[in-house]
Amino acid sequence: MYIPVILGTARQGRQSEKAARFILREALAASLESEIIDVRDHRIAATDDTGSSPQAQRLEEKVKRADGFIIVSPEYNHGYPGELKMMLDMLFWAYAKKPVGICGVSSGPWGGARVVEQLRQVCLAFHMVPISNAVYFPKVQEIFDENGELKGKSLQGQAQRLLAELIWYAQLLKAAREKEPEESRSP
Repeated sequence: MYIPVILGTARQGRQSEKAARFILREALAASLESEIIDVRDHRIAATDDTGSSPQAQRLEEKVKRADGFIIVSPEYNHGYPGELKMMLDMLFWAYAKKPVGICGVSSGPWGGARVVEQLRQVCLAFHMVPISNAVYFPKVQEIFDENGELKGKSLQGQAQRLLAELIWYAQLLKAAREKEPEESRSP
């Protein structure tokens, strides 16, 4: 199963990249095919409503091929980054009927809980299936070492539960999408 990790911020000095790399390692350990889709690499494509730029076409290929997604997003002022919304909006139809796990990142004690809740609502509008398990990265500046490794094992269980639920939904929804007539696949 191909389940990429979407890193939802292009901000300079972003700490959420450490969280995305941790989630990617966990996904690979769970025998998933995965990679990080970084909004930094698709900022030009995100403003391309035609989808005709080379970046937009590469992104579209990955999104269409994906069996599900994991979004890792920081919480900025109770919300999520605009570049993430733009990237999602450009290909909204290609995300439909696929599961999504969401990971929140913050410098505060709540670990991006509000961004997780907001993104769940946005994903529903995309006809995605947001799963109930999430991973929250509180005080992100303190939980990773200088090499980007998680200092403790406390978040590993959260990540494994997210992945188990995501894989379960991805397998079921993939089988259902494959049985659907082509013309009914987009919302």
